[in-house]
Amino acid sequence: MTQEPTEFQSDVLKELAWRGFIYQQTHEELDDELSKGPMTLYCGFDPTASSLHVGNLVGIMGLAHFYRHGHRPLALVGGATGLIGDPSGRSTERNLLDETTLQANLSSIGAQLKRVLGASRTLHREGDAKAGEPVAMVNNADWFKQWSFIDFLRDVGRHFRVNQMLAKDSVRARLEEREQGISYTEFSYMLIQAYDYLHLNQNEGCRLQIGGSDQWGNITAGVDLTRRRTGESTFGLTFPLITAADGTKIGKSLGGAVYLDGEMTSAYAFYQYWINQGDADCGRFLRLFTFLPQEEIEALEAKIEAGENRGEVQQMLAREVTTLIHGEEECEKVIRASRMLFGEKIEGLNDRDLSSIFAEVPSTEVARASLEAGELGLLDVLVNTGLQTSKGQARRLLEQGGVYINNERVDDVAKVLGEADLASESMLVLRAGKKRYHVVRFV
Repeated sequence: MTQEPTEFQSDVLKELAWRGFIYQQTHEELDDELSKGPMTLYCGFDPTASSLHVGNLVGIMGLAHFYRHGHRPLALVGGATGLIGDPSGRSTERNLLDETTLQANLSSIGAQLKRVLGASRTLHREGDAKAGEPVAMVNNADWFKQWSFIDFLRDVGRHFRVNQMLAKDSVRARLEEREQGISYTEFSYMLIQAYDYLHLNQNEGCRLQIGGSDQWGNITAGVDLTRRRTGESTFGLTFPLITAADGTKIGKSLGGAVYLDGEMTSAYAFYQYWINQGDADCGRFLRLFTFLPQEEIEALEAKIEAGENRGEVQQMLAREVTTLIHGEEECEKVIRASRMLFGEKIEGLNDRDLSSIFAEVPSTEVARASLEAGELGLLDVLVNTGLQTSKGQARRLLEQGGVYINNERVDDVAKVLGEADLASESMLVLRAGKKRYHVVRFV
């Protein structure tokens, strides 16, 4: 159902098409309208968690491309809809959030959106970038708090037919789950999102809503409501569900969701997620999740096709996405940290980052007091960690230059560990030979 760039006249839809963003659109006239000049559009993000994740990045990138082409995007955070829960794409009902959790989530997600969309203004842009003022943030709680239940049913609910609502994919799929079904709360979500579109149309001149393919029913409901209430034609555009070549959902790792918040998924783990993508996905992900120009992406895809990729494409993908989400400085730190696994000196890290880098490496806890008292001989530590079986063996390895502290060779058999040997606040890394690592944590 995706469309080719040659089908469009407007620059933004041409770009979205070759990048693989376009799945469905409500009206073909959208292309003509976008060609006439800037259009106001929005994409919604519900605060169901304290951070957005990689799956949300498709919508963020969609907004960013419209922004970079001179249109006026709005990022909607669902202070009202987040209290209800969207049934789209779910087989069970969401747990309802309390007000305190919701407000905390709204704050953190809003900050993420501002940061990422702000960064998108300048990445891989010439001096004549079209993006103007910062992307505006709106919260649907601001307009729903003035509604009474009776007024909403009378003024909005009367425009919806239950048989049409039941036919929407998000509702029908839940009704087929006999044991779960769908609550009236979630059934009403469609009305609330539809009214968001009407409100933004009347108050912000918004004429386009974008979102994932699972939002098609909610988006078309908003288009229909706006037409009934105002007589104006508005538009909807959806993105395809993004999966990896093996069918797994984008943004999932063995440890769960890959979040945009560095406290929930470290910048190092985020970078590694992209580094570990297979060749079959790299070209598509470069198109979707970076702002690299078409000719550069096609050159990288050609390298994969010719069997000449030796990890350079994955490195480019990881660098670009990590820079967008965490910033250039943090990305450079992560790249340097990655090289530490291949022998570079381990320094300038905090405990969290060092733990992420060496997550699969054995570790031993040692009392901090013994380090501070100067009681830890290196020979003893090599034996106690299991890197060597005896002091004699440890002594020989040291004399042969095969022992490293934080990837720096040590040959002093009388070496006593001290705080100067720490690679982070409370950790150091021992290495015996070329590849045998062990993390020592001082507690």
